[in-house]
Amino acid sequence: MIPASRKKKEENSKKEDIGYFVLFDPEFFLKKLIKNWYWFVTMFSLGYVISICYSKYYAQRIYASSLSLSISSNAASYFTPNQSINFIYGQSSSKDGVFLKKMILSRSHNEYLVKNLGLYVNYSTRSLIRKTYLDKHDSPVFLEVDESHLQQVDTPIELVFKGGDKYEVIFPQNSSNTRLYNYKTEGFEIISPYRMPENRIVRIGEWFTSPNYRFRLLNNTSNPRGKQDKIFVELSTINQSVNSIVSSVKVTSDDELPSIIYISKSGFNLDETVQFLNTTVEALIKKRLEDENIVDRNTVKYITANLEIVKQKLDSVGQKKDKIAQMFPFSEGLSPLINEIGDLEKRKVLLTENMKALSSIRSSVISSRLDQIVNLKVAGIEDAAFGARISELKTLLIKKREFLNIYTSASEPIKEVNRLIGDMREEIDGSLNFYLKIYQKELSNINDQLAKAEFSLESLPKNRRELLEIERGYSIIESTYNLLLSKKAETEMRIATSKSDLVVIDKAKNLGQPPIAPDILKNQLIIIGGLMMIPALFIFVLTFLDTKVRNVKELVEVTKIPLLGVIGKSNHRNNLVVLEQPKSSISEAFRGIRANLRFLYNEGEGRSKVILVNSSVGGEGKTFTSINIASVLGLSGKKTILVGMDLRKPKIFGDFKVDNKYGVSTYLTGEVGLEEIINKTKIPTLNVITSGPIPPNPSELLMSQKNVDLINKLRELYDFIILDSPPVGLVADSFELMKYTDANIYVVRHEYTEKYMLKMVSEKYFNGEVKNLGLVYNDYQSNKGYGYGYGYGYGYGYFEEDKNYKEPLLIRVRNRLKKLYDKV
Repeated sequence: MIPASRKKKEENSKKEDIGYFVLFDPEFFLKKLIKNWYWFVTMFSLGYVISICYSKYYAQRIYASSLSLSISSNAASYFTPNQSINFIYGQSSSKDGVFLKKMILSRSHNEYLVKNLGLYVNYSTRSLIRKTYLDKHDSPVFLEVDESHLQQVDTPIELVFKGGDKYEVIFPQNSSNTRLYNYKTEGFEIISPYRMPENRIVRIGEWFTSPNYRFRLLNNTSNPRGKQDKIFVELSTINQSVNSIVSSVKVTSDDELPSIIYISKSGFNLDETVQFLNTTVEALIKKRLEDENIVDRNTVKYITANLEIVKQKLDSVGQKKDKIAQMFPFSEGLSPLINEIGDLEKRKVLLTENMKALSSIRSSVISSRLDQIVNLKVAGIEDAAFGARISELKTLLIKKREFLNIYTSASEPIKEVNRLIGDMREEIDGSLNFYLKIYQKELSNINDQLAKAEFSLESLPKNRRELLEIERGYSIIESTYNLLLSKKAETEMRIATSKSDLVVIDKAKNLGQPPIAPDILKNQLIIIGGLMMIPALFIFVLTFLDTKVRNVKELVEVTKIPLLGVIGKSNHRNNLVVLEQPKSSISEAFRGIRANLRFLYNEGEGRSKVILVNSSVGGEGKTFTSINIASVLGLSGKKTILVGMDLRKPKIFGDFKVDNKYGVSTYLTGEVGLEEIINKTKIPTLNVITSGPIPPNPSELLMSQKNVDLINKLRELYDFIILDSPPVGLVADSFELMKYTDANIYVVRHEYTEKYMLKMVSEKYFNGEVKNLGLVYNDYQSNKGYGYGYGYGYGYGYFEEDKNYKEPLLIRVRNRLKKLYDKV
């Protein structure tokens, strides 16, 4: 980059930064927070009380119980997979525990529990503040719903005990709903408008019927009636109940022994969680055992049906065999050959039955009738992996049915599950074909051997060959019958001796477990923190929107204008602080400003100095600064005159108690001479010219040549001429007067002057339009507690106001500790 262009770019960058303050001042924000500490203490106390009351009287207690069970390692069934389905489980491998977890959390299992245990009926009691949920068995009565009748859900019904076997049923007013739930179809139906049923007293066992309800009350024999004289019952949909259960149940496996499963249930009532867990595991074990035995039961049905057919054939052939055997006895020489043929025929029967069973299994797989599939053992095959594949196919088919309720048939999830089903069917069909080919090959060998044996019998007479054929047929049917009887007995024995592979280790119990929620500490932090954020947020918004100048350092850095001094807050009755309180810190601050003024002009020139005092708007202390700078200069022995050139708002005359009848305005209009507008003060070297009456054309008068001549005349008479000019934020007169001054003072008032007002004067100073300019920071109040004025008073009588000064407690403690340390 060219050096000149780089320099120009840097200057432009600096120019853009001039007069721009940061949007948010963290230091000021922090001071505001500390200053308003009492709001935070109040909100903390209020939040603490609210959190205690909320936790004790309103927040619903949540309890949890758990049980553990183990899965036997020898579990092997068609419906317990040993392999994973990546699309469903998202894992590369899984064990029985994963499948069990999926089953416990499945909709089908929990829907079975909801329907069979009536978990869609919710019981509760209520106080003025809190609603307490009850376990079903804690209620004195049960509500039995007629599932064939439409019911109104999500509406509480109040049951009030009236003595004996009577309860008053109270319905909420104006709560009738034409959208009623059908527990059979698990859907809603719209009916015609109706009136909410009147409150009624019903007896135990008596059916209550209305357009939106049909139910009856049953005694809870395990719970003394009257324990709860008033309860609320609310019906929910099957889907709501299932989702509530699934969201509250957690299933995990042991880290060291994955075959051990932990099931936990959270809820509003501890007894309800215990009852649910024990019941759900009992139902799970029962269903698991049924699933494990379903194949064997199908096998028994299959064998029994075939036995009836074979038995009829056996009886028919047996009668025919006995009749022919009486006519033609067998020859003893043929016994070895007959035995060989018989053995071959038995082997052929076994292979034929096995192939028939394989065909039945294949038909069930192709038609997706997996609940009718028979055991692979009936086909003479031991293959645990084949059972796992059948189980995975069943799981995929179930998942497809669930997906069809959510997705369209052309959606990607359905396409993916169809692909997996097709792949699994091909894999199963491949296994079946493998075994079928083995059987076909073995059957072909047997048929060849039978053909050779039968060829040896061709030389026998016709009647003997006929008898032999009947004997062979009877032997085949008898072998088939005995084989089927054997397999049936084997399968029935397996069913009779089967046990579930799930064993409960520790049942769920009510041991008085404390609630797991609400988290009192967390609630306290949230409530207290939320309330304390209100004043913090309010202060933050005020800080962000605040446009006042509040920081000396930032003021100097942003404006790039030299700082002449900092004036503390004045509590004096008028503006004559230097004259009436010469020992005050404010008077000392003005003396410092007088000393710093030397750096704005050249003292070596020997001529008198014109100093203009200005500000952005009224109220920033421009006149206060003018009066006291003039007083300091006058007290130092310099001939000084204070000129009030703020013709629109005259002020000086009031502090010095002089007449404002004649002043700058009357002089500039030619009404009076210079001698008539000069007023003496109690300081011999300090004179004052007031503004005079407010003229109709102040700008024209101030920018007139006569005003310039006035300034020049005053230069001849005085060492210092202090001009109290109009605010530059309101009029441009002061900028014109600055052309004839030696030094210019710009007054900025702490927490009063708007930041945006400084941009104009900063730019003019940066561009060289205004020269010899210095800032005075007025009305500054230190928050450090060290004194007045500059914020570092000594507190030892150095300044006049220090006689009433009392150091803050923290400062006194610090000073005492310091003295003790110094002594040591």
